[in-house]
Amino acid sequence: MTINEKQDELIDEFEFLTDWVDKYEHIITSAKELPLINEEYKQDKYLIKGCQSKVWLYPEMKDGKIYFTADSDAIISKGLVNLIVQVLSGYSPSAIMEADLYFIDRIGLKEHLSPTRSNGLLSMLKQIKMYAFAYNSLKA
Repeated sequence: MTINEKQDELIDEFEFLTDWVDKYEHIITSAKELPLINEEYKQDKYLIKGCQSKVWLYPEMKDGKIYFTADSDAIISKGLVNLIVQVLSGYSPSAIMEADLYFIDRIGLKEHLSPTRSNGLLSMLKQIKMYAFAYNSLKA
């Protein structure tokens, strides 16, 4: 499945939810599906800068693809990072770097998240792209 196909699946999931209370509940429920980071990686160097809550993101390169695990001390942040991990985990660094993440706008996250959560979401995306860039540079 491609990154765009995963985004389209998420968009379809959210389309059936009529209001933002339901969408927030779905984000919270999705937090339970997050592949959790090992406790040993809950270190400052894996904390995402720019998030109001603590969000740890650990990348692991296997067979030319990056796999992400994460955790957060806040349930909404945990759900948001799960959405991003669902879409971007398991792809090559170049595919992650080139991905156009349109699902964020299509779901309506930008206009419905508080400014601090929106900044946190952008920080998560930036960190994932930075990991992809770093792994891509290593193989060059």
